[in-house]
Amino acid sequence: MKKSMVCWGMAGLLALAATAVAATDHKDFITGPFKDGREVTTACIQCHDKQASDFIKTQHWNLKGVPNHVKGLEKSTKLYGKTNMTNNYCTTIFAAKEGLPRESCLRCHAGYGWNRNSFDHSDKTRIDCLVCHATKSYDRASVGCDVDVKGIGSGKVDLVEAARSVGQKPTLQNCGYCHFYGGGGDAVKHAGLDSTMEYADRKLDVHMAKTAKGGAGLLCVDCHKAPEHKISGASSQMAHYAARVRCEDCHSGAKAPHKTSKNKAILDVHAASVACQTCHIPLLSRGQATKTSWYWSDVGKNLPVEEQFDQETFQNRKGSFTWNMNFVPTYAWYNGKIERYMVGDKVKDPTKVVNMTKPVGDIRDKTAKIYPYKTHLGTQPMDSVHRYLSTFQQYQSLWVHFNWEKALKDGAQEEGLPYSGKHQFVKTISYISAQHQVAPKEDALQCGDCHMGAKRMDWKALGYKGDPMTIGGRFSGKQR
Repeated sequence: MKKSMVCWGMAGLLALAATAVAATDHKDFITGPFKDGREVTTACIQCHDKQASDFIKTQHWNLKGVPNHVKGLEKSTKLYGKTNMTNNYCTTIFAAKEGLPRESCLRCHAGYGWNRNSFDHSDKTRIDCLVCHATKSYDRASVGCDVDVKGIGSGKVDLVEAARSVGQKPTLQNCGYCHFYGGGGDAVKHAGLDSTMEYADRKLDVHMAKTAKGGAGLLCVDCHKAPEHKISGASSQMAHYAARVRCEDCHSGAKAPHKTSKNKAILDVHAASVACQTCHIPLLSRGQATKTSWYWSDVGKNLPVEEQFDQETFQNRKGSFTWNMNFVPTYAWYNGKIERYMVGDKVKDPTKVVNMTKPVGDIRDKTAKIYPYKTHLGTQPMDSVHRYLSTFQQYQSLWVHFNWEKALKDGAQEEGLPYSGKHQFVKTISYISAQHQVAPKEDALQCGDCHMGAKRMDWKALGYKGDPMTIGGRFSGKQR
């Protein structure tokens, strides 16, 4: 096969630097043909070997990192992530002999061929450069962790055209390919991070709406910066982050908020205890509905299929769900750490709701602020003898035969957490941070939305004796 990419000479690189070209037009270098994605990557790393070397060290590639986000595990050297953690959505990607569910779940891994437990993470040719950088003529297969081969045959996927289309920065569609569809579908997991962001107007999101629609026209990587491909951002679901993303990264100094507001003094006092998102994301999922509960205990039952916001409330293989749209967040203190259920943790009291992930902080913690969250409720199987949440095989197991005993036995095979043969269902909850769909300033919360008898804030649950407008804030000396 003849070379598919010709690297620039030094003169060309210097010319590019001198003219500060925004993005390289790869049509001049890509010739093809390519029979598969790995041949495209082989061509890419002829010029971008350092970028590939950087990428294989990241959480996006390895799907795990040191648990610097989890309270109590800050000094741990063990790596945690999607490969060995569980949640109350699809639960796990690993619970099966040889890690079979990876074949389906890792459609959202930026690599080729990781469809079992064994995978060579040092092989740079397995990186899928196109899923993050191609702007047309590309798609992944629904299963198999590879290019959509059927799409190549039908002409929907053209690897040469896709490689020629790569841009300087990933687009909203590139990032959204995985992040809009977390939890198994559009808008399922994140409140406000879904496909409606691709065509948002200013009312939906002031940051990502195109300038023609009154927004700032920002891309994900404008905030989630990625030096050496280490993408910034701390997810409330994940144990590790490479770097924080803060509103103050842009809104400080000459661009500090509230500078011209007549209520600047009051707002500045609020900012010591209230996160920016709390006032500027007044309602969740304003573009389309998000899933707010998932009850695995209903798998295999004969329940009626109804709809909420055009979404099904029951699937035989997955159980029952609830959906919501344009709803008030749950508010909680967050100091930069989370409590996280880790695989194998004992459930202390099965009659109480198990926290899968929850922000750490309270009214006495001066480093904590009140943030908005979507709460996601669920039911999951717990081993009745060992009292840990059981890892079960859904893909090509429970979803086919609806037999919990077999699914639990199959799911325990690779984890060193044996199934006792007895299980029960326990209630779970996840707190999922609201960070997107920032409303215009004229739609931000006003005093009367939270105070003067308003029901939005549960002040007692937040540790106050009453409305702080009446009794004083936590730093005023009046609260206690």
